[in-house]
Amino acid sequence: MENTHHGESPSPDTPAPQQKNGKTDEQTIALTKARLAIDEVDAQIVELLKTRAQWVHEVGRIKKADNSPIFVPERETALLGKLNRLNAGVLPESSLQAIYREIISCSFFLEGGLTIAYLGPKGTWSHQAALKQFGKSCELIPCQSFKDVFDMVDRGKAQYGVVPIENSSEGSVTAVMDLFVTSSLKICAQINLNIRNSLMAVIPREHIRILYSHPQVLGQTRDWILRRYPNAELVETSSTTKASILAKENAAMGAASLGCPLAAELFGLNILEEDVQDQACNTTRFAVIGRQDTRPSGRDRTSLLIRIQHKPGTLAEVIDCFQRHGINLIRIESRPSKAINWEYVFHIDAVGHALESPLRETLEELEQHCSMLKILGSYADTDVV
Repeated sequence: MENTHHGESPSPDTPAPQQKNGKTDEQTIALTKARLAIDEVDAQIVELLKTRAQWVHEVGRIKKADNSPIFVPERETALLGKLNRLNAGVLPESSLQAIYREIISCSFFLEGGLTIAYLGPKGTWSHQAALKQFGKSCELIPCQSFKDVFDMVDRGKAQYGVVPIENSSEGSVTAVMDLFVTSSLKICAQINLNIRNSLMAVIPREHIRILYSHPQVLGQTRDWILRRYPNAELVETSSTTKASILAKENAAMGAASLGCPLAAELFGLNILEEDVQDQACNTTRFAVIGRQDTRPSGRDRTSLLIRIQHKPGTLAEVIDCFQRHGINLIRIESRPSKAINWEYVFHIDAVGHALESPLRETLEELEQHCSMLKILGSYADTDVV
């Protein structure tokens, strides 16, 4: 008899695959096999981490013997770059770096530990920047002001501090810039943090009458506020965390806050809207301040503080000096010296490392034009080309 089916049909004697929780026996076996393979890889990873920890202890012993710093930013930059090359794009770069951030943080702990000061309280963007750079195995100490952060490091109560330098839409943080004039601390590293502000409250959005936030955040969300809450009272606070606390305490008055979404989790607020900043690529550059100089990384930025002689053409001579040596200036900004009326100091960021040519020769030549030339630090900058 002719078979009228065009495809093969299972034999009546062949049992159909059994279903378990929506999966066939073959799928269950394959899933179990894959999970066992992952378990084996996890065991290998743990063993390798233990071996790594042993070598970290040895590195810590050597550093302690010659009084070398635990945190070596240029070594860290080289390590993360090497990992990205080894990864070759298989894992998301941000995920790989987040994993290794905690491995490096654990290494700091194994070498003796680090204490980091930042503008608190918990939940501020400075807190987020400190976590991004140093991870969760370091001791993070919140401070009440930028000056307190500098003082903690200057007095040896913290090895490093984390302070904001400038925002991509609001410009420089002048309170921090002014502290560098009298401080002997150096910029050891920088942290670029994408700032994604949120609207937070314990009340419905239609009841909002007051918006609390730090002045920088109010500036970063100025257009959004005008569109959504043009009649709201804007109240400046010392930090975004303080703003969240006040928003909860004054909920009955129609209070809400703008700032880091971590604060909502810490203080029991609801996130009513995310990404309220006016610029999608809103970024704040933070500085890691400490007492050490860093070695060249190959892609460096140098921050300078200069006071020029008070005579015509001096600033032009300074700029011309950089140009003759082929030095790219990323940033130049003036601030009152606060010593003599109408006298100014200039903050300059230049491409290159102070120990390498051509910047080294440029700085030697600059000294004849400046009444003060202070190198605030040379440090790795992945944005430098």
